[in-house]
Amino acid sequence: MAKIRFFPPCVAPSLAEVANWCGAALASELDASRVISDVAALDQAGSGDLTFLDNSRYLYAFRSTRAAAVLVAPRHVDATPSTCAALITREPYRAMAMVMAKLYPGAVRPGSVFSETGVSPAAFVHPSARLEAGVVVDPGVVIGRGAEIGAGTIIGANAVIGPEVRIGRDGAVGASTTIVAALIGDRVIIHPGAHIGQDGFGFALGPRGHLKVPQIGRVIIQDDVEIGAGVTIDRGANRDTVIGEGAKIDNLVQIGHNVVVGRHAILVSQSGVSGSSTIGDFAALGGQAGIAGHLKIGVGAQVAAAAGVMTDIPAGERWGGAPAKPIREFFREVAAVKQLAAGKTGGDSKPE
Repeated sequence: MAKIRFFPPCVAPSLAEVANWCGAALASELDASRVISDVAALDQAGSGDLTFLDNSRYLYAFRSTRAAAVLVAPRHVDATPSTCAALITREPYRAMAMVMAKLYPGAVRPGSVFSETGVSPAAFVHPSARLEAGVVVDPGVVIGRGAEIGAGTIIGANAVIGPEVRIGRDGAVGASTTIVAALIGDRVIIHPGAHIGQDGFGFALGPRGHLKVPQIGRVIIQDDVEIGAGVTIDRGANRDTVIGEGAKIDNLVQIGHNVVVGRHAILVSQSGVSGSSTIGDFAALGGQAGIAGHLKIGVGAQVAAAAGVMTDIPAGERWGGAPAKPIREFFREVAAVKQLAAGKTGGDSKPE
């Protein structure tokens, strides 16, 4: 099979340029003119590649890497192989991300799959919709009455943008995404198959049947948010569902009506937030974590993977388990159960 590069590097910088891009310091100025042609993992890098070390558990691979250069923290610089140039930075992973954004700009946000440069003749745009200059619309897109889309934004194939929706500038909407009843800021990336602004799950339950409650709110998505593939964000019932600036939402996350997700919060894949809960700024939900309704997860709190949260979590705390509890308490309980399973109860009784 032919080797196909979906994201080839667009430049071949010198190490001096690389250091300037990410704020790293060269261990030796003699390496400043060396050229990087690509990036690779520690164990796969070759003589023209840049790599990085951010986790000490990979020191074994670092010591034997054949990379031309490495982004490395000061504490590990002495382990750098003699054939490898060291670029010293306190945050190697973050520095690598900055370098890769320069080398592979096409991988930073989704582009047109049909190489369109404007509005495809196979798209359906309502006459009253307003698209600023530089908007790219792929085939099969439907843009509804009165919708507005800002300059530089890309709308992927077969996406549906509902009436009066607002989407800011320099964003990207992935293929087959649907967006209704939503106001979206600048530089927002929405990956394929996300669904935003549909009805929240609202019913007045009763013995005579369940009466649907009209969902009349909106979804507000602030600037610099990224939303993964298959995410569903329900519009508010009687207020807005809000996704705060810089929040990052992984694939297959469910966000219920009236939820407020704080600035720069992280929601990992398959987590779910029930209606009217609040996730604080810089809080993080691990994969498959579930948040019950009407709760408050405090600023900077962390919820472990697969946790089931049924009470508020104070700011800055780490919780895990189902039902969730402070992480130290959870680990003590796990250890106690393990001892019981092994027959180490601490008592002198013996089975009859």
